Parts: sequence; C-alpha cells; structure tokens
Amino acid sequence: MTRARSRSPENRAAGFAREADLYPPLKAHLEAQGYEVKAEIGACDILARRGAEPPVVVEMKLRLTLNLVLQAVARQTVFAHVYIAVPRGRDWRARSRDVLRLCRRLGLGLITLRPGSPPLVETHLDPGPYRPRLNGAKAERLLREFERRQGDPNTGGSAASAGRVTAYRQDALRCAEFLSRAGAARGAAVAAGSGVALATRMMARNHHGWFERVERGVYALTPAGEAALLAHADLVRRITEVGNGRDGAREPAAVRNRHER
Repeated sequence: MTRARSRSPENRAAGFAREADLYPPLKAHLEAQGYEVKAEIGACDILARRGAEPPVVVEMKLRLTLNLVLQAVARQTVFAHVYIAVPRGRDWRARSRDVLRLCRRLGLGLITLRPGSPPLVETHLDPGPYRPRLNGAKAERLLREFERRQGDPNTGGSAASAGRVTAYRQDALRCAEFLSRAGAARGAAVAAGSGVALATRMMARNHHGWFERVERGVYALTPAGEAALLAHADLVRRITEVGNGRDGAREPAAVRNRHER
C-alpha cells in the first residue's frame, strides 16, 4: 500500500463513536489507491484487492488493544499483508514509537485515523518481515552488569524507585563498609581493602551522597552512608563475605552500633 495521507469526504463527524464509523474513511483511503474494497469477508473486517497484487486485510478497532493485535496476527495465517487501523488517541505522540516498533516486530502494517471534517487517514507502516537490528553495545552493558552484580538482590517486577540494587551500588556499599571499619582513608587503601578497583573515582563522584572528601585523596563516610549500611545490612554482610572469601565477615561499625544500642 502506498504510504499516504488522505482526507476522506465520507464521515464528517468530529469523532468516531462506533467501530463502524472507521469503515467509510478507510474504504475511501484504499479506493483512492486503486483497491476494490469489501467489508466483513469471513473474519476479516476489510479485504481489499488491486489487480494481481496480494490481497490486503485491515483489522480495525476504536482503541489499540491486545484483542486487535491477536485478531491481526490470526489473519496473518491466511494473508501476508495485514494492517491494523485505529484512531489516534491523545497519547499518540508519546506512544507512536512503541506502537510502530510492536507492529514492525509482528510484521503488521499500521494505519491511523484522526477525527476531523473530513477524517485524516494515514498509513505509517506497511507489513513486512521483521529484521531486528540488535543493539550490541546495550547488550554488552547488560551482560557486564549481570556478571558484576553479586547474587540476586532484587525482586522481579519491583519499581526502580524502590531502590534497585545494581553492581555499582554494591561496590559503593563495599567502600562504605570499609570506611565504617577503618575510618577516613585514602582511595588506594579503600580499593585494596574493599576489592573495588575504582573506589577512588566512585567516592569522588559520590553519586549516592555516601562519601565526603576530608582532604586531598582521603575520604570518609557521611551520615547518609551510615544510614545506607543500616538499610542494607543483610546485603552488606553477604557481599563483604563473598568479597573477602570468608564465611563470617566482621559487621560494619554502623551495624555493630545498632546491635549494641
């Protein structure tokens, strides 16, 4: 189908109250491109033909729903060129990229309708085989995070705002744990004692607000760092035990003080 935008003289209503309201502008859009169009042929909402070209199927709904997608995928078992057609919602601009990505991945075409007098019909994507372009750099970052992260400290499905534990946070906790025992120390000493090679850079950046520089090259733990050790006491115990290769690591001072109170 030609990528096109058309104003249909049919259906001059300001909106689409029923699914049937979508048919006249879609029919006119296809006929303007030379298709013969018929509705409700078997399970197909719209079936269109143009000469000896492969038939085109259009499945339509008032909203983009899982049912519409499943309906279109079912039509792909009969015809290769299947489109879904939906009115543009208020969130179209925010969702359009994701919707196009989904349709492209499923091999579906996408047509949208914008209410107006007459309605605007636009073909955004034609059906075709999906050829994924893998993001190698992103995959490498995710695999690196997988390898660096100690254990499985998060619960699947939890929101990121709940305080997701990353490998970076685990390294920061190792540095904080060392400072809670040793007091203010040089970056090289923290790196050696915690096993975090980039300890100096991490404390200098101070992403979590857990460290403060007391003099050049020397860092100490902030109250926020002490609070983090208390909040993640079980995690700190596990990662420091593994990092130090022993079964019973000494508790951070902040944790010991809590027990003593």
